[in-house]
Amino acid sequence: MATALAAKGTQRDLRGFLKLLEERGQLRRISAPVDPDLELAGISDRVLSAGGPALLFENVIGSEIPVAVNLLGTLERVLWSMGMESPEELEALGERLALLQQPKPPKGVGEAIRFGSVLLDVLKAKPDLDLLPPCQQEVFKGEAVNLDALPLLRPWPGDAGRIITLGLVITKDPETGTPNVGVYRLQQQSINTMTVHWLSVRGGARHLRKAAALGKPLEIAIAIGVHPLLVMAAATPIPVQLSEWLFAGLYGGEGVRLARCKTVNLEVPSHSEIVLEGTITPGEELADGPFGDHMGFYGGVEPSPLVRIQCVTQRRQPTYFTTFSGRPPKEDAMLAIALNRIYTPILRQQIPEIVDFFLPMEGLSYKLAVIAIDKAYPGQAKRAAMAFWSALPQFTYTKFVVVVDQSINIRDPRQVIWAISSLVDPQRDLFVLENTPFDTLDFASEQLGLGGRLAIDATTKLGPERQHSWGEPLRRTPELEARLDARWEELGLADVGQSEPDPALFGYLLENVLQRLTGPKAKVG
Repeated sequence: MATALAAKGTQRDLRGFLKLLEERGQLRRISAPVDPDLELAGISDRVLSAGGPALLFENVIGSEIPVAVNLLGTLERVLWSMGMESPEELEALGERLALLQQPKPPKGVGEAIRFGSVLLDVLKAKPDLDLLPPCQQEVFKGEAVNLDALPLLRPWPGDAGRIITLGLVITKDPETGTPNVGVYRLQQQSINTMTVHWLSVRGGARHLRKAAALGKPLEIAIAIGVHPLLVMAAATPIPVQLSEWLFAGLYGGEGVRLARCKTVNLEVPSHSEIVLEGTITPGEELADGPFGDHMGFYGGVEPSPLVRIQCVTQRRQPTYFTTFSGRPPKEDAMLAIALNRIYTPILRQQIPEIVDFFLPMEGLSYKLAVIAIDKAYPGQAKRAAMAFWSALPQFTYTKFVVVVDQSINIRDPRQVIWAISSLVDPQRDLFVLENTPFDTLDFASEQLGLGGRLAIDATTKLGPERQHSWGEPLRRTPELEARLDARWEELGLADVGQSEPDPALFGYLLENVLQRLTGPKAKVG
């Protein structure tokens, strides 16, 4: 599981990743002055939509701290953050992580060796403490705390204020001491306070409820400017009974270096660029929002826990690492594509008939799932859909599940649409669950927080699922296909069919629509 990045000994911090991007021609430095209020996000969004490079804004108006953005704006850069070069390596990682999920006794020597190697990975992934951490080279306490000095963005015109988006939010269970690391949005409320926006099912929210029951404040730390791999690990809600730090070590192939905070009993990555330390008093809340969200709309205003920042530590000459939400493509959608690959082997272990699954970016990365199954009996598509909804916490909010045969390429919308059109009878093959718990950001729901889910059985029908004979699928014989292969060069067609055609040739614009909408200005290198 040790990644290429770890093997090469590249420094596992934000600066090391920026250096890697620059060496590979995927970082553009911008020295012109740029306003963090609307302008910086506007520039970054246009570049990201065109598939452009990561950006480092070196002259941010109102702050001495440069801003790094779009670091994970392409799947390629997400892979590099994990020390990988191809998406297939993500599935190999997922297969090893799956061995830790409900492990079974090895059936033979080969499985025993594989399981033993994973346990060795766990030992290597154990975090360790740095006594002189870089993140505490500069310390500001009490009245010296000044959140206005940070180059926080306001991405959209209707946003309520300046926000932190890629900070690791760290809390501990008040009863067990088990840490939770999540990625939540924080809104600046004053020079030393912020509100944190998290769903009630998240670890930080559970810790706050426990603290309230005990009548104690909840300690919190926000680590900003960590290596993107740690963001990936924190954003992965895979139900493995490991601490987030150990899980991040498994992702990276080596233990995470941690540092004890100055004023709270928490640990943060020692190479963080900036760390905010504070407390939340249960019941103390302020209005949070509205903000532009991943659904492509502004969210509502919600009372959210108030974080009082009592200490800021940072590296000398820190860099601020951030992103912004909105309609795809955005960085969170790129993360989801990579996580999709990691989930696949874990999902197969829980639901054996699932051959593959795909969460299209255009489906907001989790609202629509396409599942390919090895169908063996009637009703299996419905069973697979029900199992998918309950397999992992994030799939609770998946509105649509399309189940197809394993012969369908689920990453090709043309094949999926063919399966729906030719194999589905709406009065037989649509399965609706009503009034299920739902994402409050989904305004399509009739009642916020409560909505329906739809499964579409686009598989070949078996046994009692069909009441009449079905037409024979069109296919050529293997002998004819082999003869055509042998004659292809003779026919002068050797250069045809060597790569996937541009979907735009067939009326599909999924890959090109945003580039064409933004026009020539979007053409950046």
